[in-house]
Amino acid sequence: MNHLTLKPLTLGLLAAALMGLGALGMWMAQPSAAQTTPAEVLNTAPSAAKPALTVALTQARSGLLPIKLAANGNVAAWQEASIGTEVGGLRVAELHANVGDSVQKGQLLASFATDSVKADVALARAAVAEAQANALEAAANAERARAVQGSGALSAQQINQYLTQEQTAKARVASTQAQLDAQLLRLKQTQVLAPDNGILSSRSATVGAVLGAGSELFKLIRQGRLEWRGEVTSAELGRIRVGTAVLVTAPGGAQTKGRVRMLAPTVDAASRNGLVYVDLLETGKAATAQAFKPGMFARGEFELGQSAALSVPQTAVVVRDGFSTVYRVGADHRVSQLKVQTGRVQGDAIEIQSGVKPEDQLVASGGSFLSEGDLVRVVESSKPNSAPAQAAPAQEASK
Repeated sequence: MNHLTLKPLTLGLLAAALMGLGALGMWMAQPSAAQTTPAEVLNTAPSAAKPALTVALTQARSGLLPIKLAANGNVAAWQEASIGTEVGGLRVAELHANVGDSVQKGQLLASFATDSVKADVALARAAVAEAQANALEAAANAERARAVQGSGALSAQQINQYLTQEQTAKARVASTQAQLDAQLLRLKQTQVLAPDNGILSSRSATVGAVLGAGSELFKLIRQGRLEWRGEVTSAELGRIRVGTAVLVTAPGGAQTKGRVRMLAPTVDAASRNGLVYVDLLETGKAATAQAFKPGMFARGEFELGQSAALSVPQTAVVVRDGFSTVYRVGADHRVSQLKVQTGRVQGDAIEIQSGVKPEDQLVASGGSFLSEGDLVRVVESSKPNSAPAQAAPAQEASK
């Protein structure tokens, strides 16, 4: 039994001895490290390392970028007219316009019942006719009194009385004529007309209602003009001038051009912000009028000019741990991470304010897949906005 127990151990010792002799022979056959040249080490090192990514290169370019100031605000009517009744106690007979209608100056919007007003006009006409008849009689009496004034047929008191009656009758005619004109004006005011071109934004009148004088019937956006009231800080207010171009964006994404019409003369004491009144220039277009409505929130960008700047494609910038970074490719095809300060964005380009030099070779896209010191394979061109291609396996690359 002892012989059977020691036999496997003996075989294991013999196998280990044979493997040791084989390894010694291979070591002796290879050249020593002292005999390996540095060139051979450089040539063999890249073949042993596997690239982490295939990338295209880009460089920071110098050019002009627009200077823009962003602000938020509300869309409002340029001027909103209140259209109301000028006579009281009349019944609304008919409404000829509704909310959203585009109306012209002088267009009929509403009509009031005219029966009572026409009756008052008839009474005023009769009063004028009566006063005119009395005035004719008084004028004839005064003329006869003047004719006999020096003959003594009438006393001085009687003559003065006839002359006074003549003047009183003329005044009575003027008074009744004024009353007739007032009634005719009331009759005219039973028709409510649009005071200007524009769009009706509200209607509070209903058919059959008896309204008092001054009651509001409609609200009108004069000339259909809208404005955007941007809110900026007191420091930013000094950078804006009347006539500055503005691009206003609605919540739905629609955009329209504008121009600064006026700066607020005061700043809010609580928020320290001031208003900038911007005329929206394209509200006459159907698409723009549909996208922008009074009371709507909108965002605007004031175009303050241009300045020189360095920029790179947005795909070259990676945000990590709250910092913007780019990856610079060295001569050995290894990347180093650089923190940069970004600024303005224009199309697919983003401004680099610090951290990069114009001669730096940067990874154009795919930096989110890289780490400090990674080896990359460089290609001549690649679509900046597409996902970068992963490096091929080592056996495929050698084909």
